[in-house]
Amino acid sequence: MILSCGKERKKQLISEFPQVDTMKFPSNFLWGTSTAAEQMEETPNSDWGKFIQDAYKNKRFDTAGPGMAKAGHIHNLGSYTPEEIVKKTNHNQMYKEDFAMAKNMKHNAYRFSIAWDRIFPRSDMQEPDKDAILYYKNLIASMKANGLFPLLTLFHFSSPAWFWEERDGKVGWERDDALFQYERFLRVVVENFGADIEHWCTLNEPMVFIFGGYMEGVFPPLLRRKEVTEIIPVMSKLLHMHALSRKIILENDAKLGKKSIIGFTMHTRAFEPYRNYAPLDRIIASKVEQAFIWDFVDAATTGILQVTNTSYKEEIPGLKNSLDYLGINYYGRYYIKSNILTPAKFETLFSDPESKKEIVNDLNWEAYPLGFSYILSTAYDKYKLPIYVLESGTADKEDNDVRRQANIVTHLAEIWNLNNSKKADVRGYIHWSLIDNFEWAEGFEAKFGLVKVDYHNGYKRTPRPSAKLYSEIIEKGISKQMLETYSKDYK
Repeated sequence: MILSCGKERKKQLISEFPQVDTMKFPSNFLWGTSTAAEQMEETPNSDWGKFIQDAYKNKRFDTAGPGMAKAGHIHNLGSYTPEEIVKKTNHNQMYKEDFAMAKNMKHNAYRFSIAWDRIFPRSDMQEPDKDAILYYKNLIASMKANGLFPLLTLFHFSSPAWFWEERDGKVGWERDDALFQYERFLRVVVENFGADIEHWCTLNEPMVFIFGGYMEGVFPPLLRRKEVTEIIPVMSKLLHMHALSRKIILENDAKLGKKSIIGFTMHTRAFEPYRNYAPLDRIIASKVEQAFIWDFVDAATTGILQVTNTSYKEEIPGLKNSLDYLGINYYGRYYIKSNILTPAKFETLFSDPESKKEIVNDLNWEAYPLGFSYILSTAYDKYKLPIYVLESGTADKEDNDVRRQANIVTHLAEIWNLNNSKKADVRGYIHWSLIDNFEWAEGFEAKFGLVKVDYHNGYKRTPRPSAKLYSEIIEKGISKQMLETYSKDYK
C-alpha cells in the first residue's frame, strides 16, 4: 500500500500536451542564454581564482564520480595549461564575437554577472579599478548593440580572495563587515551601470553556494560543517544582502526616473522518494524540497527567515515582499533514499541505477520535464509572482547534442503548457549556457554550451545543432512534428 504522506515518485516523465500545430510564445518573451563572470572571464583575484591556482599547483584533479565533486578538487584540471585555466573561455577578448553570435541565433536577452574581485581586486582600494569599470561598460554596450536585453546578477558564487581573510575569527559572509564591504561593490555597480540595467538578480542559487561552500567543501570557503544550524548565519547574511541590494537599486532608480525589477534565482530539483512504499523517503523528500528551495523564497515574501527542522526565526528589515519576480534554475530530478536507522543520513541519487527508461546527461543527472512543470506551477501557486527561468540546460559533450536538443524542446513545451493553461506566468527562458565554460568543481569537463569551445585551439567557437534548434523555436515556436520527434524517448 502506498501511503499518502510526503512526496510521490512519478512514473510519467513528461506532461500530456494539448494537440496544437505549433506552440507559439508571446512576442515579448525573453529568449537568451545565461553565463557568470567567474565561469567566463579572467578572475585571478577571486576566491575561486585562488582555489583554481592552488588545486592546479597541488594536483588536486579528482572527482568522486560523474557529477559528484570531491572536496578540494577540480575535475581533470591538469589537462589544461596555466594560461587556459586563467583565461577560462577567453570571453574578455571575444565577447563581441560571442554577442554577435547570440544575435545571429535570434536571442533577445543575455544574463551575466559582474565580478566583485575585478572591481575591487585589493582590500585597501578606496576607488574601484578603472579598467574593470571600462570593461563592463563596454561589455554592456556590446550586448545592447546586438539587441540583447541585459539581465545582471550581482552575486554568482564568487567573491574577492581578500573577503576570506579572517576578521575577529570570522571569514567571508560571516565577517562583521561583510555587508559594508559588499555595499561598496554594490554602489559602484549601481552608480556605473544602473542606467543600463532594468532586470536585477541579487543572488544566484544561494543554497547551492551555502551547501557547496559550508557543508560539502567543494566551493570556497571549502568548509565542512556538520549541522544545518551552522549555516543559518550565512543564510541570514545573504537575505540581508538581498534586502540591501533592493534598497540601493530602488534609490538609484528614483534618481534616474526608471523602474527596475528585482529578484533572485533558486536552484531547483524535483525531489522525489526513491521508493514510494517507504514513508521516510517520502517525508524526507518533502522536507528537503522545502529546506533547499522554498525556505529562502518564503523569507523574501514574509520578511521572516524560518529554517525547516529548526526553531530558528528571524525578522529581517526590508525583506518582506522584496521580490518582483522569482528566478527558477532547473536541472532535473533527485531521488531521496532514507535509512530508517539513521534518518538524518539519507542518500541523494542523481538518477535511478535500476531504471532503463531514464535519460541521463554526462553528469548522470536525470532529465525530467514533468518535474520542471511541477516546480514552476508550485512556485506560481505559492507566490503568484512572474517567473523567469534563468537557467535550464544539460551537460552533453557530443557534437551532435541530441540530449540537449530534446531537453530544450521538452522543457519549453512544459513552459508553454503552463502559460497556456494559466497555471504559471513564465516570461522568459534563459538557457544555460551560451558556450562551454568553467563549471566549478567539474572544471572544464562538463559541457553545457549551445556552442562548443575548443580550449586548446584558440578557444574556437563551434555552434552545436541545439543552437540552431533553439533559434528555430525562438523564431517559429515548437511545431507538432518537432515535439513528437524530441519527446518520444520520454514516453
